[in-house]
Amino acid sequence: MSQSSAPAAANSPPSGRHPVYRGVRRRKSSGKWVSEIREPRTPNRIWLGTFPTPEMAAAAYDVAALALKGREAELNFPDTAGTLPVPASTSPRDIQAAAASAAAAAGAARDAAEAAAAARAAPDFPEGNGEFVDEDLIFDMPNVLVNMAQGMMISPPRIGSTAAAATAAADEDEYFGEDQNLWNYR
Repeated sequence: MSQSSAPAAANSPPSGRHPVYRGVRRRKSSGKWVSEIREPRTPNRIWLGTFPTPEMAAAAYDVAALALKGREAELNFPDTAGTLPVPASTSPRDIQAAAASAAAAAGAARDAAEAAAAARAAPDFPEGNGEFVDEDLIFDMPNVLVNMAQGMMISPPRIGSTAAAATAAADEDEYFGEDQNLWNYR
């Protein structure tokens, strides 16, 4: 192969294969990504599915490769091998189910990453007419703690305000001591 054709082949493979991910190719008609794997030592292939992104198809391939080839398998995402679902057996149906589960998880992770990026890009002020509302100014937030401290310094009113209650309060003062009030309750 000549040196001039090597970069062109790496950029757009004629067969539709993904230039980075193993077991993944793009359908020309729909533009979706498909994944399949060949069973070891047989001409049979296991169809893993059609996916909207190459990463989802690659995750499906990784599950099937681990199930069929074990630890020697060349994976697209070797760092995530421990988190991938394990098929119940090496039957094509079990491998397809586990591959679909891994692809769905990869798609959910991609959606979560996109949502987090959108949240970071969103403005910090509420939507509406675009005006900034200073809630600290509205609720007098700088003075809230000062006002709370002043409220704690005020002694609470005595319970009962009649003459009999005043006599009872005087008796309590003699019994409990003069500085007995609600704040010094034991």
